[in-house]
Amino acid sequence: FFFHTLTNKLFKQNMGGGGWYYVPKVWSPTGGWWNNPRNWKANTAVCGMVIFAISAVVFKVSAEKERRPIKSRFPVPSERWVKHPSGTQ
Repeated sequence: FFFHTLTNKLFKQNMGGGGWYYVPKVWSPTGGWWNNPRNWKANTAVCGMVIFAISAVVFKVSAEKERRPIKSRFPVPSERWVKHPSGTQ
C-alpha cells in the first residue's frame, strides 16, 4: 500500500483514458470516425419499412408454396398459416 501510494505521488500517474488523443484526418463515404448524418432517424425508419415490406412478401410467397406431403410427428408452427396443410397434396 505504501509503495503504491508513493509511486503514484512521485510519478503523477492517473488511471483512465485521459483527455484528447490523436485521430488522423480520414475521408470516407460513411462519414469518418464520428459521423452524425443529418437524417439518420428518417433514413433508419425508411430502411426498416423497406426490410419489413420485403420480408412480408417473402413470407407470403413462402406460405403459398409450402407443402408437406407427409404429416410430421411434431407440430410445425408454419402449419397454422400455410395454404395446404400437411398430409394433403
